[in-house]
Amino acid sequence: MVPYASNMPAHPILFRSAALAGFLSVAFGAFGAHGLEEVLSPEGQDWWETATQYALIHAVAAIFAAYLCHSARAAAAFLIGILLFSGTLYAMALGAPRALGMVTPGGGVCLLLGWAFLGFSLNKRTLSGE
Repeated sequence: MVPYASNMPAHPILFRSAALAGFLSVAFGAFGAHGLEEVLSPEGQDWWETATQYALIHAVAAIFAAYLCHSARAAAAFLIGILLFSGTLYAMALGAPRALGMVTPGGGVCLLLGWAFLGFSLNKRTLSGE
């Protein structure tokens, strides 16, 4: 049995949002590879791939945080980070102004905070014997 798991996620809205983020990252990755290959510039393709990779990795992390660790802060930080980081890269790849890229690092900070919150929640549970 997985430690800290229960039959229901502690944060069902965050869990479902994370599952949706995972679904969309796979769909966007496939769309980028097959539907936009002739449309995107080489730089746009790189942005699209980076956005997809980060979105998928952090969607899985958000599911882990919401379901196994019961850490709403970590899951929410991951989801906000996906929206800001990957969202701005997707938008710029599709032709949005490069100035939007000023928001991208804020998304990266949210992703980093998600990892910090996740690590703290695991440490807190381990120390308290839950």
